[in-house]
Parts: sequence; structure tokens; C-alpha cells
Amino acid sequence: MRLRFLPSPVTALLATFLAALPAALAGATGVHAATPPAASSTGATAAAAAICNAYCDARDPALSTQDRKPVTATVFSRTLTLHFDDADAMGWASIDNGNPGDEVWLDRSFDGGRTWSSGSKLGDTTTPTGQRGWRTLMYNVDDWNTQGVGALRACGKAGDRPDIACTQWARTTWNAWDRRTAAATALMMSFDRGTKLFGGNGWWTGANALTAVIDNIRVSGMPSYRYAIADTYDKNLGAQEGNFTNDYLDDTGWWGLAWVDAYDLTGDSRYLATARADADHMTAYWDGTCGGGVWWSQSRTYKNAITNELYLQLTAALHNRIPGDTAYLGHAQAEWAWFRASGMINGDHMVNDGLTSACANNGQTTWTYNQGVVLGGLAELSRATGDSGLLTTARTLADASTVRLAQGGVLREPGEGDSCTGDGPSFKGAYVRGLGKLNTTLSGRPYSAVLNTWADSAYAHDRNALDQYGPHWAGGAGSSDYGCQQSVLDLLNAAG
Repeated sequence: MRLRFLPSPVTALLATFLAALPAALAGATGVHAATPPAASSTGATAAAAAICNAYCDARDPALSTQDRKPVTATVFSRTLTLHFDDADAMGWASIDNGNPGDEVWLDRSFDGGRTWSSGSKLGDTTTPTGQRGWRTLMYNVDDWNTQGVGALRACGKAGDRPDIACTQWARTTWNAWDRRTAAATALMMSFDRGTKLFGGNGWWTGANALTAVIDNIRVSGMPSYRYAIADTYDKNLGAQEGNFTNDYLDDTGWWGLAWVDAYDLTGDSRYLATARADADHMTAYWDGTCGGGVWWSQSRTYKNAITNELYLQLTAALHNRIPGDTAYLGHAQAEWAWFRASGMINGDHMVNDGLTSACANNGQTTWTYNQGVVLGGLAELSRATGDSGLLTTARTLADASTVRLAQGGVLREPGEGDSCTGDGPSFKGAYVRGLGKLNTTLSGRPYSAVLNTWADSAYAHDRNALDQYGPHWAGGAGSSDYGCQQSVLDLLNAAG
């Protein structure tokens, strides 16, 4: 395992000195693709503030014991290559098959390649007279001192032309040694270090992303991103209506489950207390309209599936974690009795979105998350009561959804688009999280095969060099953002 760690005081003291070392001290005189020379003093500058981890920025690649080349690009017959020393979590760029005056540099991003310091051009250097290729010095991918989860790309141009080319973004294998940890690290690139929310202001989607990260810590054994739990909690406890409550009761339910998850991982009682406050907030919006159930929002205009499924799982989970509880168990049992009889579960054993004003199934879309959260809720309620019949019901629902929601053998959201922004991209993650929870509850793990089939497909067909994923697990055009990344992390966590 390669985990995040802080630099020693000695390396920190060397930062300024090493960043300013003249590149001419590298002393290399030859060039070829495998071992290019050090950067030329004519162009290598410390344009950005030096970062020090195991080593400081502007280290000589001749000192590296590794040279992995994950991505390349071309520009007017020149080859641009991004090189990594995975052991030290540093990278450098090279340009080959060109002429003197060709330029090469690194870009570094701390938000998954969305933005970077365009003026920094790390290690910017030019190929000297008599050479056909050159390279930069080495730079850190991450900034462990400021929670900067980074990525690099190599960029360059022919000396006599303005056209610039860059490789894809990529990173070292630090905190990314397998497909689960790599996906978690790519998701953390969307964790805003200012707001402490994913995507800058993701609220209920941010709760889901945090839950996926927490689950990954547990299943992968990588603790590097535990800081996100307390950071999110401390920064946002007073936001909205306080205690992670707000006008929408499903939002409150997502956060309540996130804090249950945080409590399970850390044992910190304040997270459990907040989950209780969230459940109590939801309880205040249960009434006798349509015979029971929690309203979707405080305006009391719609009773829907997801809010009540979240309430079922949250209240059952709280009972299972609070010794001597009877109140939350009563809420969970009342919720399931109402939900089962509400009509939202249709004849195909699929859950429609909600109820009409006349309290009938509204026939709206059977979104993936509506099929998944109920599975997690039934698993928690079965644990609370010892009623194995609840697991039988859950299997009936899961058997239906794993078939009806798949196209070509791979899960697909109804109406799935090519974008990873908005609410919809988070739905599949909530579905597979619930399916995975049910799967681990059942003997024989009956859904492991289908979860692994979907995970293998996403890994093979829906992933870029930075281990960012798009919306289509079977492959296809699409963008990437934290909603899609959260969903695939949930999938990889569930698949194992």
C-alpha cells in the first residue's frame, strides 16, 4: 500500500534551495526515449511555489529509480511523454524526435484537470543546440501539506510553431494502487478544500460522495482521506437548517446515513447524534395523509419513494446502533408497513417515484436509486427484528431490478444521458450501495457476480488515464464529474 504522508522537517527546509537549483547542474549530455537528460538551464524555472513531500519539486530525474510512462501525445512529429516515479509520487515530462528550441513543461492540477495554473508551466525548458529531445525536472503530483490531490500532464510545442499539445492527465499509484483506491482518489479531486463539499456546493450529492469515500476506507483499508469526514462535518454542521437538515427531507436522509457510516468507521458519537437529529427532523414530517409516510419537502406537497426508503434505512440503522432503543425501531416498522402497502411497488416488483395527490402510484420513472435504498433499508430492518422474510422480499425486489435495469448485461439509468452533472449521475451509486449491503447480508453472496460484471465493464470501457469515469458503464461518449465518480466508487466498493 502507498499512503499519503507528510514530508520530514529536513525536506521542508530544502524546498527553497532545491526549487532554485540551476538545471545545468544535472550534467546529462545524451538523449533517448528511455533516459532523457536533465532539463536545460535555459528554460527550467520554479514558476510555481515549490511543494515538498518525500522530496521537493525540481528534483533531478536521474535520481529516480522508476520510469513509468502512462500517457503520450504528439505534435509535429515530436513525442511528448509523461513519466512517473511511483515510489516517490513525482513526475516529469519529455519531448523527443524534434529539434533544438522545442519546448516542454508540466501542468499540475488539484481538481482533476478542470483548472490549473496556466502561467506556471512547471519545469519549462527548451531543447538545447545539438539535441533532438529534452526533459523537465521532477515535480510532485500531490501536495500532502494542504490536502491537494493532484494530477500532471506533459505539454510542449515545436520551437518554430505556436501549436501546443498535451497528454491526458494522469497520476502516480500513490493512494491509487488498485481500481477501488484509484477511483476514490479521483473522486477526492472534486473535494473542495474551501467549502468541504464535493463539487464546491454538492449537498445531497455531496453526502453520497462522502459515503462512498467512507465505505472505500473500510473496504480498501486506505485511510488517507479520513480527514474529509471531520472536515465536512465541522465546516457544514451549521449550514442550511443546521445538523445537515434542510427543506428537503430526502436530503436530510442522505446526510443521516452518511453520519451513521461515519460513526461506524470512527466510533465518534457526535456523528451518531447528528444522524439522530436528522431522523427526528424527518419524523416531524410524517403524518396521516395517504395513511402515513414522510413528505418529500417541508411544503408537504408530495409523498415519494426515496424519502421514505431513506427514512426506513436510517431509523432501522439507528435502532441497531443505540442500545435499548424502541422508538427508532417503531418508526422503521411503521415505515415499512406503510411503504409496502402504499402501492409504490408495482406489479413488476419495481418502485415507481411516488404517489399522486389521490394517494395512488403515479407511474413515474423507476429510477435506480428507488430500487436500491429499499434493499439497504430491509437489510437493516431484518437485522433489527430477526425477520428473515424481509430479506426474502428484498431478494424479490433485487432480482427484478438487476434484470429490468440492465441493458446488454450492464446497469443503465432510465433515460441515462451523457452528462455527469446534476442529480441523476448519483442514482446508480445509491442503487449498487443498497444492493451491495443486501448482498453482504445474504449467505452465498448471490449478487456478487452481477456486481463484478458491471464493475469489470466500467473499468474496461468507461475510464480515462486519471481513473475518472463517465456515465455509461458499458462504454460510450460522456463527460466526467463527481456524480459519476461517486457512483462508480460505490460500485467498486460493492464488487470488491
